[in-house]
Amino acid sequence: MALQFEAFCAEGLVPGWSLLVQGHTDAGEDKFEINFLSEAGDIAFHIKPRFSSATMVGNNFQAGRWGQEEVSSVFPLTLGEPFEMEVSSDSQHFHVHAQEHKVMQFAHRHRPLAAVTRVQVLSDHRLAQVELARRGLSWG
Repeated sequence: MALQFEAFCAEGLVPGWSLLVQGHTDAGEDKFEINFLSEAGDIAFHIKPRFSSATMVGNNFQAGRWGQEEVSSVFPLTLGEPFEMEVSSDSQHFHVHAQEHKVMQFAHRHRPLAAVTRVQVLSDHRLAQVELARRGLSWG
């Protein structure tokens, strides 16, 4: 997968930041993921739509090991169609919305939250827009 977007914030991206990704899925592809990373290189939150099983998968990667996968069957994405996904965070969870439907709430497993300083979007799909914005903590 190609790195399509990467951003760094020394003060930390969690809580209070929101990542919006808009693009177009190609037929037959599962090649899209978003990773929020810590300063140490651990993945605090990994979210990946799996079109083949119509599920959204969330996980973390810490100390060289993947955690327990969380799987959501709320899957409003369609292959070959434009899509919009948003990942936001508060002090307790990452929140994932796709096509304006809430698809996942993932409890923070990485502490301290301020150590989550980088976000990456990897995709072989065409991305039209990626936007990272600071949000009020009451939003979400």
